[in-house]
Amino acid sequence: MSLKSEIERRKTFAIVSHPDAGKTTLTEKLLLFGGAIHVAGAVKSNKIKKTATSDFMEIERQRGISVATSVMAFEYNEYKVNILDTPGHQDFQEDTFRTLTAVDSVIIVIDAAKGVEPQTKKLMDVCRMRKTPVIVFVNKMDRPSEDTFNLLEEIENQLQISTRPLSWPINSGPGFKGVYNIYSSSLQLFRPNVQEIETGIKFDNIYDSGLEKHLGSDVEILREELELLEGVYPEFSESEYLAGNLAPVFFGSALYNFGVQELLNTFLKIAPTPRPRLTNERIVNPYEASFSGFVFKIHANIDPNHRSRIAFVKICSGKFERNKPYTHTRLNKTFKISSPTAFMAAKKEVIDEAYPGDIVGIPDNGNFIIGDTLTEGENIHYKGLPSFSPEMFRYIENADPMKSKQLAKGIDQLMDEGVAQLFTNQFNGRKIIGCVGQLQFEVIQYRLEHEYGAKCRFEPIQMYKACWVKSNDKQLLEDFRKRKSQRMAKDKIGRDVFMADSPFILDMARQEFEKIDFHFTSDFDN
Repeated sequence: MSLKSEIERRKTFAIVSHPDAGKTTLTEKLLLFGGAIHVAGAVKSNKIKKTATSDFMEIERQRGISVATSVMAFEYNEYKVNILDTPGHQDFQEDTFRTLTAVDSVIIVIDAAKGVEPQTKKLMDVCRMRKTPVIVFVNKMDRPSEDTFNLLEEIENQLQISTRPLSWPINSGPGFKGVYNIYSSSLQLFRPNVQEIETGIKFDNIYDSGLEKHLGSDVEILREELELLEGVYPEFSESEYLAGNLAPVFFGSALYNFGVQELLNTFLKIAPTPRPRLTNERIVNPYEASFSGFVFKIHANIDPNHRSRIAFVKICSGKFERNKPYTHTRLNKTFKISSPTAFMAAKKEVIDEAYPGDIVGIPDNGNFIIGDTLTEGENIHYKGLPSFSPEMFRYIENADPMKSKQLAKGIDQLMDEGVAQLFTNQFNGRKIIGCVGQLQFEVIQYRLEHEYGAKCRFEPIQMYKACWVKSNDKQLLEDFRKRKSQRMAKDKIGRDVFMADSPFILDMARQEFEKIDFHFTSDFDN
C-alpha cells in the first residue's frame, strides 16, 4: 500500500469529557467494535469488579478514575483507528492538553442529565485554540435528561460552537426508545440490558408508515421535532466541521453499547486524516517522504516488572521504520530504535513500520523529554507542547533515609512525564513539586512507594506562582537573581524560575524589573 493510501486510512482522535460523563466506557465500546477487546472492563456487577481496559495503572484501578492518557489502536472497516483516552479529572488536565496536540480530531462526551460541565468547557477552549474538529456524543440517554433542544442550546452557548444533530433521541430515561439516525435515515431501537451490536432499521424518510410499528404514538413527536430541527439548523457541512466551526452531535448510551456504532461509522466517514503540522521552521505535510514526529508523552514504569520507560511519539510525516537511524534534533544525536511498539493500553507489540497519525512507543533511558522532535536529518522542532505554571506547590522530603537513591530516581522519572514539575530552591536546596491539583500529589506519593520502593512526605509551602524569567541583559538578570535570591529556583533542565509567594510580590518584581521577561508557560524560546 502506498504512503498516501496508508495516511488516508488513519483516524487519530482523543476522547475527552468531564469526570463521570462516560468517556472511558465509550472508549471500551469502540474497542469492542474494532475487535480489539472481547469483553468490556466496565461491566457493572456485584460479583465481578472488572476494570477498564484503558485504565492500566494500579492506582487507576483502585480509584476508578483515569490519571494518565492511554493509547489504543485497532483496525475497523479498512481504517486504522488510533484512540487516545484522556484523564477526565481536572487535576490531570495538563496531560489532556498535551494529548490534544497529538490528535487530528476530538470526541467530547457530555452527560445528558448534567449538560456541559466546567472541565468540558476548558477542553473545548483548547480545541478551539487549535481549530481541532469536534464531534459531541451526548451520553446516558437511558437516564432522565434535559430537553434535547435546550441541551443543544446549552452546548452551543457554553462551548461556543455551532452544532448540527446527526442523530435524534426518542424520549429519555425510562421512556427512551432509541435514536433516529439523520445521517443515514435509519432507526435504532433501544433495548435495555442488551449490549449486542445491532443494525439500524432503514427508512426512506421519517414519514415512512413502518415507523409507527416501532414507535407508536411517539412517531408524531419525532416527526415534529425533526421538522423543527431542519428549520432551525442548517444542513450539515463537512467543511465547517473540518474547520472546527461546527460540531456534529450524536445521542446514545455507551454503557448499553447504544448509538456507539452509528457514532463510529459516521466519524470514520467525516473525521480528518492526518493534517499538516507547524514547526518553528516551517509547516510539515504528512505526505512528505521524509519521516518526522514528536514526543508528546512519557510514561515511566509502563511495565513495573521491568522498570520500562516509554516515550510516546506522534508520527507527523513520512514512514517510520524500525532500526533506521533518526536524528534527535534537541540533542543533535542519531538513534536507531530497535523495539518500537504499538499499544493496546498496557499491552504492546513490536512493530516494523508506522505512518502519519500513528502513535509509536520508543523505549527510553532518559534521552527524551516532552516536545522532542525526531527526523531523518532535518533540523526542525515541533511546536505547541507547553508546561503551564503550576497552581499548587509542596516541598518534597525523603521519608526513608535508606531509600534516597530510589526516591531521586523516582522523582526524576515521574517529572519527565510532565504531570508535575520539579523546582530546586537555589537558596536552601530544597526540592519543590508543582502540580495543577491536589490529587496529583497523592498519585506521585503512591507511585513513588509502589513503583520505586521510596517513601516521601509533602510539606506545605506558601507559593502563588512559578515564573520562568529571561532577559537579554545578562547583568540585569544576575542583579535580579541576587536581589530575589531567596525566591529563585531552577527547573528540571536548569532554567531560572522566580517563585512568587503572592500576587503582590509578583507585581512588584515585574514593576521593578521591567526589562525582564516573566513567562507563565515553559514553551518560550530559550
